[in-house]
Amino acid sequence: MNSRVRIEVPADSGFGPAHLPYCVFRPLGEQPRVGARLGDSVIDLAVALDDPMFAQPSLNAFMTQGPQCWREVRELIQAAAEHEFSAAAVHSVQSIELDLPVRIADYVDFYASIDHATAMGRMLRPDGEPLLPNWRHLPVGYHGRAGTVVVSGTELTRPQGQRRTESGTPDFGPTRRLDIEAELGFLVGAGSDLGAPIPTGDFAEHVFGVALVNDWSARDIQAWEGQPLGPFLGKSFATTLSAWVTPLEALVAARIPLPEQDPEPLPYLRDSAPWGLDIELAVEWNGQQVSTPPFGRMYWSPAQLLTHMTANGASTRTGDLFASGTISGPERQERGSFMELSWGGSEPIDLDGVPRTFLEDGDEVVVTATAPAAGGGRLTLGEVRGRIAKQ
Repeated sequence: MNSRVRIEVPADSGFGPAHLPYCVFRPLGEQPRVGARLGDSVIDLAVALDDPMFAQPSLNAFMTQGPQCWREVRELIQAAAEHEFSAAAVHSVQSIELDLPVRIADYVDFYASIDHATAMGRMLRPDGEPLLPNWRHLPVGYHGRAGTVVVSGTELTRPQGQRRTESGTPDFGPTRRLDIEAELGFLVGAGSDLGAPIPTGDFAEHVFGVALVNDWSARDIQAWEGQPLGPFLGKSFATTLSAWVTPLEALVAARIPLPEQDPEPLPYLRDSAPWGLDIELAVEWNGQQVSTPPFGRMYWSPAQLLTHMTANGASTRTGDLFASGTISGPERQERGSFMELSWGGSEPIDLDGVPRTFLEDGDEVVVTATAPAAGGGRLTLGEVRGRIAKQ
């Protein structure tokens, strides 16, 4: 006889029925499959919903079904959460291993925080305007490397590359200025055709959900190679994605208007609905909280990012990841990179009594976030964690 269990969720849990983030998990000794988190449990959706679509090593097969299917599945899980699940479908979070939740198709990283862009401009161009002339007119971005997107918890090797020297002749070696970028990523579920731009009003028809991102950066490699074409090896060595994907629908209570955009964007970039998000991040460095970046301060909305990304007719595919770029606020304690926090290394951060600027081998960074939940309280986005391997 198949036993049944009811999942009890504490009132202050960030993983209640208003959230239900998705993951790809592996029960001990079994193949990876799709799950949804409720409290401290993961629900095996292939078992709970009797659907082989979820007996897959990624969310892609589900994501490609489109928003109607996404809503129906979410409603089924929420309805079941009011009663009981088959015991065979329920696993404790502590008893499973988590994999990369999505098979990444393409990866684009943006530069959408005006506070971050202004801070970087002041450091890099102290005698000039901090924002370049195009910044307030379009979301600046670059194409990253999908094959180096890794799941939270993956240990990272310090990258090597060319670095500028005082002689003017570069040398080659491990980066001395290894940095983080606390970001929010958006995952495309329903793709679009070549030659068919996505208007801002269709954002929710294409984007399946969000996940925290840490886009690691080698600032010395980036500074030398990024002239004139921009990020390359200083960025492409690793991007860490959370194992938990929050459905876009779970963030309905977090939606807020954007801060004022001046000048008004060109017509194709004007939002038809408010897609700012009231999400508060926190960055921990070796267990010490050093920053609390506010996503609600972002200048460009995620809908505008997707629209601009496809404005030239570029297609999108299931599994495309586009990220916000570093999330920062106007105050020092709100900066989402160590480049900003240490002001290019000139203002060390007090890390448990030790002055620090950039990452050393053995350091660990954890980025977390919360957002308002439908019905009250807050939901907890899945963390993104990474440690730099000791050499």
